[in-house]
Amino acid sequence: MAAAAAFDAACIFCKIIKGEIPSLKIIETELSYAFLDINPLAKGHSLIIPKYHAAKAHEVPDEYLADILPIAKKVALAQNLSDYNILQNNGSIAHQVVMHVHFHVIPKPSDSDREGLVIGWPQQKVEMDELKALLDTIKSKI
Repeated sequence: MAAAAAFDAACIFCKIIKGEIPSLKIIETELSYAFLDINPLAKGHSLIIPKYHAAKAHEVPDEYLADILPIAKKVALAQNLSDYNILQNNGSIAHQVVMHVHFHVIPKPSDSDREGLVIGWPQQKVEMDELKALLDTIKSKI
């Protein structure tokens, strides 16, 4: 049985789930709601949101999170996407704008920087001993 849904009356995504704000709904399940982004990065850019209000992924019950990736897969397959990003940000400095967990399915129709997600990947050089210490710390808390 799913954890009781939590809603925030001021949240735009909670209002979309409740039907208080119109959306271009793609699919809805007991736990999730998917719709087209009205400010897309590319044609078909979609959002999938849990029907549980939480700002960050680690605050959402697992059953809601488990429902989302199969929906993302269906959205990508329905559009015949071969190249796309599934993106989820946590916190404002991580570029989250709406503080309700949401996953983007962003088509990448070409190799251009004019449509789809455009990102840099500033890799860092890290010593192996430092990585192993980090690994030990993470594993000890799981």
